Amino acid sequence: MAGGKGEEVKLLGAWASPYVARVKLALHLKGVSYKYMEEDLTNKSELLLRSNPVHTMVPVLIHGGKPICESQVIVQYVDETFASIGPALLPADPHERAVAHFWAAYVDDKVLPPWGMLLRAKTDEVEERAEWMRQTIAAVDALEEGVRECSKGKGFLGGDDVGYLDVLLGGMVPWVYATEKISGHNFFGASKAPLLAAWMERFTELDAAKAVFQDVDSLVEYAGTVLSGMAVSN
Repeated sequence: MAGGKGEEVKLLGAWASPYVARVKLALHLKGVSYKYMEEDLTNKSELLLRSNPVHTMVPVLIHGGKPICESQVIVQYVDETFASIGPALLPADPHERAVAHFWAAYVDDKVLPPWGMLLRAKTDEVEERAEWMRQTIAAVDALEEGVRECSKGKGFLGGDDVGYLDVLLGGMVPWVYATEKISGHNFFGASKAPLLAAWMERFTELDAAKAVFQDVDSLVEYAGTVLSGMAVSN
């Protein structure tokens, strides 16, 4: 991998976080070398608290001693800062960029919150689980149309090549498989979301995905013992 324009690149993260996985994917796709620093979120480091004093959450990218927070912001920063050493993630066309940002916001605002609540809900909270399931399924139904709009019939959401929205959704893929093992439901299943299902298969085969993705069984164990009641990233 190429260096970070002569300045050290560090990533503060938590191994199970899909948001941290997004940043790792972006760095791998761009070919940027970085130092990864795992955070204990029950005992946050002074570096994390100092680097992200507002939310005190991961991921945080530190480039040349300057912190950048929030996964969507970091992925765009990586794309723009290291434009000369890797493929572009965001579209050059202003309208296409706006569409990508719209669906990125939709994923974080409408898909991930009920999905996260479903994973955190206790098994005896039947009504609550049913409501979070309903909201997640409805959000994924709309996202399927977003995939149709962004891909334009091509292999990825960025078209022929992996783009910004691919990276943001890609960070979720291991958790899709983990959720299926936990609940028996695949939100990106081919019967209800065929475009998402086909996209997920293609994305999983990428070298960057193979390098970054977490072990699904470890995520299942994490969900059962650690996830409940803990917010891990943004």
